[in-house]
Amino acid sequence: MTAWQQLGLLAMVAWAAMSIAWVWQRRHRNIGIVDIVWSACLGLGALLIAATGTGAALPRILLAVLGGGWALRLALHLLRRLGEGEDGRYQALRERWQGHQGKIYGLFAFQAALVVLFAIPFTAVAANPVSHITPLMIAGIAFWIAAVAGEALADLQLARFRQDPRNKGRTCRSGLWRYSRHPNYFFEWCHWFAYVALSAGSPTQWVSWLGPLIMYVFLRWISGIPYTEMQALRTRGEDYRAYQRTTPMLFPWFPNSDDSARGP
Repeated sequence: MTAWQQLGLLAMVAWAAMSIAWVWQRRHRNIGIVDIVWSACLGLGALLIAATGTGAALPRILLAVLGGGWALRLALHLLRRLGEGEDGRYQALRERWQGHQGKIYGLFAFQAALVVLFAIPFTAVAANPVSHITPLMIAGIAFWIAAVAGEALADLQLARFRQDPRNKGRTCRSGLWRYSRHPNYFFEWCHWFAYVALSAGSPTQWVSWLGPLIMYVFLRWISGIPYTEMQALRTRGEDYRAYQRTTPMLFPWFPNSDDSARGP
């Protein structure tokens, strides 16, 4: 199949899945299902594109294993959080839209479109004709392991922090969260560079760069950090403002001292 055919088929699958998820959301009043379905559809996209690609078997197998593995871990993590109730970000969105189901469906349809957009880098890997292991492939695998492990560790550290009732209303500052306000987002972004390495030699390798580029734009300015931090400020107030003053936003680094706490 051509890349256009692959993406077209994925678009139909993602739209159908998101439509079913929207129906589920109406019954359970939890928009958070959209994130789980987005992850699952993108993992399915990696498998579909790997199976129907025109490249050599090796990069297609790597795409299926790595892309599918990343999506499975993320979807399962989000599924566990679904039982905690609707995420505060989505609660605020529901209130702003006054529960308008047409607007909520628009959000689900938009997420289906994003599945296709983020699957574009997969087509470059699946079209890679290189049939032997290369240093860049090894680097891509190593980078994927480090990024997914880092994201999983950040998620685990935050989950353990939230499980302690004494931490209600407080901000996690332990582990990776001491060095970045969003270490999970940082490693999520890093993960997309693995497909850039895996597509080296592909005639369409340039499209693999859309992964880290688009993910950074969405995390930094659109749906990631802005909404997460607005919700954190609503629920944790001054504690989170102090965290913002001392801790880097995305790229991990040593925390700064809070000058405002020193007084004149």
